Amino acid sequence: MQYQNQFANTGALVSEQNKVLRNTYLMLAMTMIPTVIGAFIGLSVNFSFMAQHPIMGSLLMFGAMMGLLFAVTALRNSVWGIAALLAFTLVAGVFLGPILQVALHLRNGAQLIGMAAGGTGLIFFSLATIATVTKKDFSFMGKFLFIGLILMVVASLANMFFAIPVLSLTISAIAILIFSAYILFDISQIIHGGETNYVMATMTLYLDIYNIFVNLLSLLMAFSGEKD
Repeated sequence: MQYQNQFANTGALVSEQNKVLRNTYLMLAMTMIPTVIGAFIGLSVNFSFMAQHPIMGSLLMFGAMMGLLFAVTALRNSVWGIAALLAFTLVAGVFLGPILQVALHLRNGAQLIGMAAGGTGLIFFSLATIATVTKKDFSFMGKFLFIGLILMVVASLANMFFAIPVLSLTISAIAILIFSAYILFDISQIIHGGETNYVMATMTLYLDIYNIFVNLLSLLMAFSGEKD
């Protein structure tokens, strides 16, 4: 009887984890809609203030994103959490405006954006498949990734003042590696019960995808961009 109860409990846990994973993937697909809408809005917005005051503009963008992130976290257990998440992705899409505007001023800008989106999708689906099929526990990477993320943020803040092109490219390359590894980590957390809220799970995976796309596009523009 004891073994039967343990088997039943294990089965129920696995079923719940699979449900969280399915809901996360469904919600992640939904977040792409407000992101694309926001991106189109961002293309028509005048971001001259951010160009003239890059540090202040970056801090304002960071503050807005953090405020919405806190809102999603606070409301994660209610339907308002979904609304806050979709609002967050809409604003995140708008904030893609500056880099998309720069990209589209290149002769092959539309192609580079497509390549960045395709490359991001390939990275995500490949790593998501690895994490899901192997069911390997990648939680051991958590501390290393967090330290790497902090160092990357510090380097990014420093480069706001020094504006060294080589450092920017290095940071973008490192960011792609870190957030790719975070995909393995975050999906592993869902599979092994470390994350049981699909709103929060969606938000973390969305941020992984968002950051990979932005940094991959930055590298493509730097190495393959064709100016008129």
